[in-house]
Amino acid sequence: MNGQLDYKTAIKDTLPTVFGYIGIGIAFGVVGHAAGLHLFVIFMLSAFVYAGSAQFITVSMLTVSSPALSIILSTFLVNSRMILMSTTLANYLKENTLAQNMMLGTLLTDESFALGMNKLNFSKGKLSFEWLNTANIISYLTWVGATMIGALMGNFINDPKQLGLDFAIVAMFIGLLYLQVISDRTLPLSLQFSVILFTLVLIVLGLIFIPSNLLIIVVTLLGCGFGVMMKHVFY
Repeated sequence: MNGQLDYKTAIKDTLPTVFGYIGIGIAFGVVGHAAGLHLFVIFMLSAFVYAGSAQFITVSMLTVSSPALSIILSTFLVNSRMILMSTTLANYLKENTLAQNMMLGTLLTDESFALGMNKLNFSKGKLSFEWLNTANIISYLTWVGATMIGALMGNFINDPKQLGLDFAIVAMFIGLLYLQVISDRTLPLSLQFSVILFTLVLIVLGLIFIPSNLLIIVVTLLGCGFGVMMKHVFY
């Protein structure tokens, strides 16, 4: 990464994350095909819902004929973390128009958010519409295309786990976390590792006591609070 915020740099910065989208996108396509969804339905889910975890939940709920309201509420809860992410990024996009920020927020993902936060370490705390929008569009097109490939491959692949596709998104986030830790010069490593360890413990315990569709937002809020407290008290 470097400090440039043009679309050409965005393409280079985003390409490493593409493989994660491809892996998990193909896995979703295969799962959707196995659940009996038509190719067009899989396309519509990816193009308009555009939320990996929520799409998997939607497929599983459709297979057991869950009410539409239950599916909508579950999708909202799973994706409610995007409210926090968008609010965080808004501080660096104040010069954009409302329409531009709405476009960025519509296509924002966990990966492009993490990519943007990492970019701040190289761009002196600045982001541009051109850079983030390019990253979002690449991610969007890759996701939709990968799910279509997975749906077409569904006749030949019964279980995406056999190819390790289910681990693709996890591996990508591990890589993004590593890049964030080694690049962030504003926070001590000891503070970053403390927050990471605290978050891991919360996830392990949360899986026992908290429904999975609420776990992400709860851990995010507690992790952020812990990090702020640690910074003010010890740093």
